[in-house]
Amino acid sequence: MAVTKLDKACITAIRDCMGTKPKEKILVITDEVKKDIGSALHINALKLGHESVLVEIKAREMHGEEPPKVIAEFMKNFDVVLVPTQKSMTHTNARRNASALGVRVATFPGITEEVMIKGLSADYKKIAARTIKLKKVFESTKIVRVTAPNGTDITMDISGRTAFASKGLFHKKGESGNLPTGETFAAPIEGKSDGIFVVDGSMSGVGIIEEPIKIEVIKGYAEKISGGKQAKNLISILDKYGRKARNIAEFGVGTNDKAKLTGELLLDEKVMGTIHIALGDNKSMGGKVNVPIHLDGVIKKPTVYFDGKVIMKSGKLLIV
Repeated sequence: MAVTKLDKACITAIRDCMGTKPKEKILVITDEVKKDIGSALHINALKLGHESVLVEIKAREMHGEEPPKVIAEFMKNFDVVLVPTQKSMTHTNARRNASALGVRVATFPGITEEVMIKGLSADYKKIAARTIKLKKVFESTKIVRVTAPNGTDITMDISGRTAFASKGLFHKKGESGNLPTGETFAAPIEGKSDGIFVVDGSMSGVGIIEEPIKIEVIKGYAEKISGGKQAKNLISILDKYGRKARNIAEFGVGTNDKAKLTGELLLDEKVMGTIHIALGDNKSMGGKVNVPIHLDGVIKKPTVYFDGKVIMKSGKLLIV
C-alpha cells in the first residue's frame, strides 16, 4: 500500500515529535468522532515497530473533562500516549498524573485529517527554537498588554509565572503538549488581569468567529460577555461550570508559521501572528484554578507589549 499524506503526518508525530525509541510502548486514546485518525496513528506506530494499543472512549462533552478512571490508570503504563479526540484531554488530572510519572503525552483535540497534514508539515526544529526563545522573554516579563484594532486592550500580570514552550518536540520524560503545535504560554496571576479582549479569530466550543465576542475582564474574571449568537453560546457553556470557568487562565502566543485559521482551536491558537487568551482551568500551567473546562479565544493582528516593549506589532512577531 502507498504511504498517504496522513500516514506521513502520523510518522512525523510518532518518530520526530515524540522521539520514540524502538522498544517504547505507545497507547492511542481516541473516540467515536476521531477514530479514523486514532486508527491511523495506531497502524503507523505498529509499522514503525512499536508495541501499540488502541482504545476508544465515548466522546467527552467539554474540553478538560476527565476520561474514565480505568483509562486514566491505563495511561500510566506506557512510554508515549497519543490522544486524538474531539474534546481536549490536555487540561485533565489524567494527563497531569501520567506526565508526573514520566509518560510523554501528545493531545490532538478536534484534529481533522486536513489539520493533521498541514500542521505536521512545518519545520519543528525552527518552531522549537522560536518557541523556546519566546519562553525566556515571557519569564523575564511582569506585565503583558495586548491591544488590537477590534477594541482589545487588556493587561495581564505574569510576574514569576513559569512559561511553557509547546515546541512540538516531546522527547524528555514527562513532556507533553498538543500536536500539531507551536505556542508559548503562561497562566496570568489570578485576580490580576483587567481590560477588554475581543475574540475575532476563533473560540473553543464556538468555532470560527462570525461576530466578534467582546469579553470585559475585571480582577481576573470575565465579568461581561457580549456579541451575537456565538457570545450567547459561550455564556451558556461557561454558566454550566460556575464562576471558576470565567477565570483568565492563559495568555499564549502562536509560533507555527505554517498554521492557518480553520475553526479548530488545536491549530488556530498556534498561528504565528495571533495571540490567545483562555478562560477556565490553569492548573496544568502552574495556576491555582482547577475546573473541568478550558476555552481559548484567538485574537488577530494584535500588538503585544512585554513591560512596555513591543514584541508583536499588528500581528507581526518581532521575536523570530
